[in-house]
Amino acid sequence: MRLVSFLRLGKATFGIEKKEGIIDLGERLKGKVRSKTIMEMLATNAISLIENLDNLSPDYSVSDIAFLPVIPDPRKILCIGLNYEKHRLETKREVSGYPTIFTRFADSQVAHNQYLVKPYESDRFDFEGELAVIIGKGGKNIQEKNAMDHIAGYSCYNDGSVRDWQRHTSQFTPGKNFPKTGAFGPGMVLRQSIPDYRQLKIQTRLNDKVVQDSCLDQLIFDIPRLIAYCSTFTCLSAGDVIVTGTPGGVGDRRDPPLYLKEGDKVEVEIPGVGLLRNNVINESSL
Repeated sequence: MRLVSFLRLGKATFGIEKKEGIIDLGERLKGKVRSKTIMEMLATNAISLIENLDNLSPDYSVSDIAFLPVIPDPRKILCIGLNYEKHRLETKREVSGYPTIFTRFADSQVAHNQYLVKPYESDRFDFEGELAVIIGKGGKNIQEKNAMDHIAGYSCYNDGSVRDWQRHTSQFTPGKNFPKTGAFGPGMVLRQSIPDYRQLKIQTRLNDKVVQDSCLDQLIFDIPRLIAYCSTFTCLSAGDVIVTGTPGGVGDRRDPPLYLKEGDKVEVEIPGVGLLRNNVINESSL
C-alpha cells in the first residue's frame, strides 16, 4: 500500500495511490477518525483503520490531483551525509565512527512532479537520490534491536544540494535549505510491504541517463543504527523523516562536474517504493 498526500481543488488531504487512481481517505474516513493528514494518522496510531481500504474503487485519477510532499510539514527532517562508501571516497572524507547529520526545513521540499528550483545564488545545484524513512512510532533512546518497529514506511527523496553554499563552512545546512531544492515522494510505502530494505535497489537518472546506481545494503550506517543514534540526541516523533544518504556518482564529483540546469529531468527510483520525478526550473523563471 502506498499512501500519498495531495491537493484536490485546492484542499489538502491524503489517500491511497493505486494503479487505477487515488482513494481519498480524507473523505472516506470523515466522521470516523479525526486525522486529516498522514502524520496525524501516525500520531494517533490510526493507521490500522486503513489496512483493508485499498480494495475500494478510486475516487480520482492521478491527473485530477497534485501531489504534496509525503509528509508536508514534518517536525524534523534529519539527513545523513556520507553514508555510502563510494560517496565517502569520492568526497575524500575520512572514516567516521558516527553518522554525519544535518537538518532540512519543511519549506525546502517539493513533491513528485513539482519543479525543483535552482536558486539565483548558485550554478552548482546537484542531485542526490536517497531512501527516506518515515517514523511511525516516536521515542527517545530507541535500541537498535527495536528500531525497525518505529518505522511507518519508506519513500524516495532527492536531497538537492547547492554545493558552493554547502562548503562555506564545515556545516552543510546552508546548501541544503534553499526553498524547493529537495523532493520527497511520490508516496509512503508501508514498512510491512518491504520484507528487507537492504535488498532495495536505488537509481538516479538525469535526462534518462543513469547517474547513480546502488543498493541499500551498501549503507555504512544501517537504518536501525541511524534511528538509535538520532533518538539519543532528540526525541523522534511520528511523521519525522530520516533521509538515509546518497550513493556515489553525484554531479559535483564528476570530471567535468555535472550540475542541474533549467529544463533537466531528475528521477529517483527505488523499485518497490516508488519513482520520484521532478523537472528543474531557474528561480528567475518563476
